[in-house]
Amino acid sequence: MRKRCSLVGMPGSGKSTVGRQLARRLNVPFIDLDQRLEEVLGSTIRQYFEEKGEEAFREREATLLAELTSTPGDMILSTGGGAVLREDNRTNLLAGGGSVMYLRASPDEIFKRIRHDKTRPLLQVANPLQRLRDLYAVRDPLYRAASHYVIETGRPTVNTLVNMIVMQLEMDQ
Repeated sequence: MRKRCSLVGMPGSGKSTVGRQLARRLNVPFIDLDQRLEEVLGSTIRQYFEEKGEEAFREREATLLAELTSTPGDMILSTGGGAVLREDNRTNLLAGGGSVMYLRASPDEIFKRIRHDKTRPLLQVANPLQRLRDLYAVRDPLYRAASHYVIETGRPTVNTLVNMIVMQLEMDQ
């Protein structure tokens, strides 16, 4: 079985959590794009955003994503929530030799999961739930365009989601 998969979705949809467990289950490397970016940038994404701006960050993100999607071998790649904003990123994900799974969660579900998380710049606004709804309205069609499959993350446990993805990967063979 080919064990290469990228996960896309809103911040808080479970990409890192599910990705880590999926990689463990399949015994392949797990790469968190945001974590790798922070290593490359030498700062947090939040700091980089504040110092250099979103455009500079998106450039660095696109370069790293292109590198990773063109690297051969099995891996589970968890992308940042905004990675799909650029068309070249969506193209690279789909062409990257593996299945792309959109972990779909509603803004309300995401808000319940991450409302107390102070590390997410996204939520440091007056109305974080409305912010999530606005982002979802823009990004949902992009996640769908950048993925082969949509996995609903509303009710299932992480283990159930991992099982669903493994079954999908097996059917892709």
